[in-house]
Amino acid sequence: MMIRARNLTLRFGGPGAVVEVLRGIDLDLAAGETVAVLGPSGSGKSSLMAVLSGLERASGGTLEVAGADWSGLDEDALARARRGSIGIILQAFHLLPTMTAMENVATPLELAGVADARRKAAEELEAVGLGHRLGHYPQQLSGGEQQRVAIARALAPSPLLLFADEPTGNLDSATGETITELLFTRQRAAGATLMVITHDPALAQRCHRILRMEDGQIISDGPGG
Repeated sequence: MMIRARNLTLRFGGPGAVVEVLRGIDLDLAAGETVAVLGPSGSGKSSLMAVLSGLERASGGTLEVAGADWSGLDEDALARARRGSIGIILQAFHLLPTMTAMENVATPLELAGVADARRKAAEELEAVGLGHRLGHYPQQLSGGEQQRVAIARALAPSPLLLFADEPTGNLDSATGETITELLFTRQRAAGATLMVITHDPALAQRCHRILRMEDGQIISDGPGG
């Protein structure tokens, strides 16, 4: 089991002003599985991704990722635990504007001490169809191309888990379909487990399972397409 969560909670605020963001999440995610998370704004989708990916500490409950207990880890320990194991793709791309496509993918690898980081970055960019754009800066790339760089950056370390938060949200429908196909192609090639947050029913149907959230809880868990 890649993820095993039991009674996960997340709350913010102090006495008299507590906001319950996640309310007792139970979830199992198998290796190689793909899961879509649907729900209205404020339902807890992005907060769930943040906790499962180690970007946010749960307030309560237990969380195992790839067999390791993440429940009691502090922020520094979580950062070390997710390094190389977790890939994240966001709606807004979050590429560094002063770095080329190659540098955006290679720099995290170099910081993690990966040998031949630039070669690996070039290979991953080639795999997403950007082998001819290695020296281009984000402002010289279209939205779809920038998301391709983001996918390459997320997958270059060969993560066990891949999280995507509205990966097609800033793209037109045709480009979004292309990026969706690329995301699943690269996920299968890497053998990564994928959780994707989306409002796009077509993207959700590509997944093995579809979770629906409301008020910080999973209210349904059914098969995808």
